[in-house]
Amino acid sequence: MAGRLTRWPAYPYDVSVRISLWVSAAVVAALFGWGAWQRRWIADDGLIVLRTTRNMLAGNGPVFNAGERVEANTSTVWSYLMYVGGLVSAPARLEYVALTLALTLSVLGVALAMLGTARLYAPSLRGRRALLLPAGALVYIAVPPARDFATSGLENGLVLAYLGLLWWMMVCWSQALRGLHTSRTSQTTPAFDGSLAFVAGLSVLVRPELALIGGVALIMMLIAAPDWRRRALIVAAGGLLPVAYQIFRMGYYGLLVPGTAVAKDASGAKWQQGFVYLANFNQPYLLWAPAVLLIGLALMVMLLRGRPSWVNRRAPAGSRWLARTVQTPQAVVVFMVVSGLLQAIYWIRQGGDFMHGRVLLTPLFCLLAPVAVIPLMLPDKSRMARGAGYLYAGATSVLWLAVAGWALWAANSPGMGADATRVTYTGIVDERRFYAQATGNPHPLTAADYLDYPRMRAVVTAIENTPDGALLLPAGSYDTWDVVPAIPPPPDAPPEATDRTGPHTVFFTNLGMLGMNVGLDVRVIDQIGLANPLAARTARIEDGRIGHDKNLFPDWAVAEGPFLKEPPYLPVYLDEDWIRQAEAALKCPDTEAALAAIRAPMGPRRFLSNLLNAAELTSYRIDRVPRYELARCGIPVPEPVNPPYTGMPATGP
Repeated sequence: MAGRLTRWPAYPYDVSVRISLWVSAAVVAALFGWGAWQRRWIADDGLIVLRTTRNMLAGNGPVFNAGERVEANTSTVWSYLMYVGGLVSAPARLEYVALTLALTLSVLGVALAMLGTARLYAPSLRGRRALLLPAGALVYIAVPPARDFATSGLENGLVLAYLGLLWWMMVCWSQALRGLHTSRTSQTTPAFDGSLAFVAGLSVLVRPELALIGGVALIMMLIAAPDWRRRALIVAAGGLLPVAYQIFRMGYYGLLVPGTAVAKDASGAKWQQGFVYLANFNQPYLLWAPAVLLIGLALMVMLLRGRPSWVNRRAPAGSRWLARTVQTPQAVVVFMVVSGLLQAIYWIRQGGDFMHGRVLLTPLFCLLAPVAVIPLMLPDKSRMARGAGYLYAGATSVLWLAVAGWALWAANSPGMGADATRVTYTGIVDERRFYAQATGNPHPLTAADYLDYPRMRAVVTAIENTPDGALLLPAGSYDTWDVVPAIPPPPDAPPEATDRTGPHTVFFTNLGMLGMNVGLDVRVIDQIGLANPLAARTARIEDGRIGHDKNLFPDWAVAEGPFLKEPPYLPVYLDEDWIRQAEAALKCPDTEAALAAIRAPMGPRRFLSNLLNAAELTSYRIDRVPRYELARCGIPVPEPVNPPYTGMPATGP
């Protein structure tokens, strides 16, 4: 028994600590689950994931459009988790699978964070009377965007569950060097180290930027490992799956990063917009107020907890000093706080997002994890003077009540107010309220709910009315689509060619609702590049709306597909010369190679070619103006269909 305790610290909590912890965790979980359910919805971006899931279930592979290997989802784990959920729950609607998984994981993440923090305080609470009260967890669930994105169909719930699990495991790891009944040191078991390394390595597949968290955790483990055999285990467990998937990504998609990173140019910087996004998140809820209160609570806890009896007062000598310093609760707290700061800096540098608060929820969660719960230590004359004990307990109670009061106010905040559903100069909206208003449904959950979004019912009708195939472009009217007919088969074509349904392509921004309301035989592409390999390779527009700052002209879609390319089949806003120039530009050898990487049949030779050229394919860019793209490639400009206007009247013979 003593050996087990030195490996897995088990602390004899006072009954008040145990009861208060489980009551706090249950209350916070119930409040978060109930609040998220009251704001339940599935975002358009969440439906993008489900389009990929449909293709996977149909045997087309992890793609957005059949026959085109584009990774339109950022979170690899969430994509495959949805695939497994779809397999297990069939024939249930994928939207309900996403809703259930997202909500469950969100609540689980908050609960794990609270349990991890409670374990952090365990040594100083041994044998003492105290109450564990929710603090940081209460702040997180009070912020309205936290409840909005708990059921959005996006990977936010997965991120919470992942971070909560990593935090809990890191706290366990940090305490494993301290024996409960002895000063003799011990190590975590190989099984635990392998499990923790696997979880840490999974970070890059949960979301790429989380590698900043998981990677640091792995480095800490490698420093603290007792020998090279344990280090080899950590490297293998932490790197096997990410490396294997990276090889798959490079060979299958021909990219070093998810397609979304190429579409949004994740290496770019928009600091000014990032600070606008930070202010947009802070201002409605006065987040600085709970920050000050929680810092005060953290200081009170540090004063109250005293010096834990398990601390080895003799500093270790030699090369083990760094290892023992890294594997401490204090180091793990610093790790989590710094991780939150790094995540915040990363997103501010990126320019934030167009969804109110969404991408700053992760750094907020990291920063709050070390104070997810706080101990209210009851006066104990064996540890401190009774008067000082009452003073500390009173001050802690006042600060906690202030946090609870702020949480009650913030939970009922109107958020962005009148600007919530308007795309103002900031480009930021309350995404849930925006779609609730646009669809007339307070809880848009299924693809069918989004048929009430402008143009959605009309696109289904337009596809039915064009059995020979067409390119559909959004018209000025919300109830119609502009149609560019497909090139019909030749008169002498065999009967099977004339009886088939023609190719359909829809060119529109909202890929999720569109992709889930049309068949998998319909190619759905956008001008910002999430599912369009050409648009993804254009440059960002400097002052464009964040997340939507690429804009490929629809002329490229006409040029690329089997569509009629001359009047009267073209809408008036398309230029026949631009289309001919785009056709010529598509013959640029480097562009043909980039498109072949994702459209050519997959086989060993194609996989190996993509693998070897992934870096070059990832960095390849084109110009969105066809004429400039021709100049970049050194291709002659086709003769214009109509002579350029010179301002001089035409003269007769």
